[in-house]
Amino acid sequence: MKSKTIFECSGCGHQEPRWLGRCPECGTWNGFTEVPAVDAPGRPAPGGSSREKKAALPIPLSSIETRDGMRLDTGIGEMNRVLGGGLMRGSSVLVGGEPGIGKSTLMLQLAVRIVTPGRSLYISGEESPGQLRMRAERLAVSSPRIEVLAETELTAIMQVLEQVKPVLIIVDSLQTLYTREVNALPGSVNQIKVCTQELVEWARSRGSGLLLVAHVTKEGAIAGPKLVEHLVDTVLDFEQASAEVRTLQAMKNRFGSVDEIGFFRMTETGLAEVADASSLFLTRREGEIPAGVAVAPLFEGSRALLIEIQALAVPAKSGISRIYSDRIDSGRVARMAAVLEKHLGLHLADHDIYVNVAGGIRIAEVGVELPIALALYSARVNLPLPARTAVIGEVSLTGEVRPVPGLEKRSRACSELGFESLIGPGGAEGLPPDGAAYTGVVLVKEAVRAVFGDSD
Repeated sequence: MKSKTIFECSGCGHQEPRWLGRCPECGTWNGFTEVPAVDAPGRPAPGGSSREKKAALPIPLSSIETRDGMRLDTGIGEMNRVLGGGLMRGSSVLVGGEPGIGKSTLMLQLAVRIVTPGRSLYISGEESPGQLRMRAERLAVSSPRIEVLAETELTAIMQVLEQVKPVLIIVDSLQTLYTREVNALPGSVNQIKVCTQELVEWARSRGSGLLLVAHVTKEGAIAGPKLVEHLVDTVLDFEQASAEVRTLQAMKNRFGSVDEIGFFRMTETGLAEVADASSLFLTRREGEIPAGVAVAPLFEGSRALLIEIQALAVPAKSGISRIYSDRIDSGRVARMAAVLEKHLGLHLADHDIYVNVAGGIRIAEVGVELPIALALYSARVNLPLPARTAVIGEVSLTGEVRPVPGLEKRSRACSELGFESLIGPGGAEGLPPDGAAYTGVVLVKEAVRAVFGDSD
């Protein structure tokens, strides 16, 4: 007798007739759950609905026409920056973030501010229309072009889309959708894949912008199968940098750069854009700078931000030294500690090392390496860096300070925020006269000497 249930992997959707401890496709452990079996004729076609579709015909690339106005102005400058200039017509955007961070608030503000004569459809699977109205009143936003649909069944949603034909579609959230063509609970792997594919195809064929709000796992990754991230055009990560500051960054973007970051501040009336983020992550102090602190002008996308790097070195209690760094790659911190030991004779192998970034922003630029090295040196010898001095540069394993791009813009950003001196790679030419005074160094040892004198 044929079994009426099968086992499906929660990570990739792979199915097996019996339970397995480890998925042979994606390697997930203990991810198989028992679901009802569906006969082959009733199973939807891979990647979409089982409904018949018209045959597609190839088109010569040279005959494809592009038109002006392909991007929609979202009315939110930081959102436009992250998307690459606006929301592309026919594109799909997946927005993930922790619960309560402000995803729904951002989507509602976008629906009100977007510059388009067409209508916007807000599909709510988690909140009732009354709750959305209360949120809108709290945010003091309103627009007659916004229509709300409290529905989670895909067929009913597709019927409304055909009637309304909105220019902007917001789905909050993707995990609440389901279709009767898939015999599984809402939020399951197959339900998410099929619903996403249907909505993405509809938006692409009609030239509408589609935004899908997604849950995240406890590890911070977007919940659901990885295939969903491949189906959409853009994946945005909405994170909390501090109690008030939120950051929006593209993890994938087919129509723009993934280097830009949008900054928002959570207020009583919703999310407010941070117009000048240059000093957002600087700590305002009275008096001397403590040891272990270095300021670095780093590029996040197209703008230079001054970031405070904080380091602490304490004797290891267990006899085994450890590195604690969650905002900067711990491997990079370990390399800088090894460079200091090798080329300056600074003993760090018997110390626990802590590295933090003020404001909580994640740093990936290689230019942060020299600031890390000087912050570690400062913390170890208990000597503070001079006030109003910034540091920038990549450090090689041989102890050389390598050049970084955009020194002119970094120098000007330092000067605008009151920093008088910038220490970085040697050989820099053409720095602006209105920027900070520049000191070029070739080796890490020279950088230490330039900052701390002959104390090394």
